[in-house]
Amino acid sequence: MDGREKVIHSITEAIGNTPLLELARITRGLPGRILLKLDYLNPGFSKKDRAALGVIEEAEATHLLQPGQTVVELTSGNMGTGLAIVCAVKGYPFVAVMSRGNSPERARMMQAFGAEVVLVDQAPGSPPGQVSGQDLELVEARAREITQERAGFRADQFLREGNWRAHFKTTGPEILRQAGQIDAFCDFVGSGGTFRGCAQAFRAINPAVRCYVVEPAGASVLAGQAVVRANHRIQGGGYSMRDLTFLRNVAIDGYLQVTDEDAIACARLLATAEGVFAGFSTGANLAGALHLLKGDHRGQTVVTIACDSGLKYLSTDLWATN
Repeated sequence: MDGREKVIHSITEAIGNTPLLELARITRGLPGRILLKLDYLNPGFSKKDRAALGVIEEAEATHLLQPGQTVVELTSGNMGTGLAIVCAVKGYPFVAVMSRGNSPERARMMQAFGAEVVLVDQAPGSPPGQVSGQDLELVEARAREITQERAGFRADQFLREGNWRAHFKTTGPEILRQAGQIDAFCDFVGSGGTFRGCAQAFRAINPAVRCYVVEPAGASVLAGQAVVRANHRIQGGGYSMRDLTFLRNVAIDGYLQVTDEDAIACARLLATAEGVFAGFSTGANLAGALHLLKGDHRGQTVVTIACDSGLKYLSTDLWATN
């Protein structure tokens, strides 16, 4: 019996087991196929629900998080939403620290779950709606202050291994069960948790699976390129962080650069062609997957992630209408 066919007793039981969709309409006429893991269908409308649950459960198991202790996290909104949900049902106060450059829908959603949202002003010169590495540094500094002030538990998604382990234990194995066999995987990197967890799960079964990092064009530091456009519009990653802990000693088969325009076009294409209403990073993932299918992985199976819902970007130009 599918777990979705029984009564659940906590919303956390609804995290994961998302569908895997073949993008048959978008790839019509192309050799091979693209499979999209619909993680925007998680309760918090993003893949970060998995990481949030993984981080909190690991902290509970190791006694790093005490009953009633305040949880604090830097977030672009998705990890914060996942933590807001998990903390709400588990009884932990939660403080989300977020740049004003992120879409306001995210802050409102976290507040709806009972979170306290602390918004940090952007660095001078940062355009609204475009979070830079400098913006992230300001948010990080404030998150550290609040953690110390409140004797809180910092659910650091960039360091807590419950993040990538959640994807190693759930996302990767789910994809393998659903797809049977895959040849390539690509993912737009924020903390690197999804990429590492999935890559390790895939390679544990088939070492030949090739795994690619997706980055914004002009801010591809993981590929070793200079930052010439830090203020890109693809929210949730591309923060110009050169040393991501989760990617250390993880084999990366290649780096794909995606422009804002391509990410937006692909997100809109997903909505109109496949009925998938997703955000900027999902558009970037589709652009990367199409590049692979038309290039080195022609005729093969490429898998990627629908990271979050387009509902979180209604105030942005992603869904602007003429």
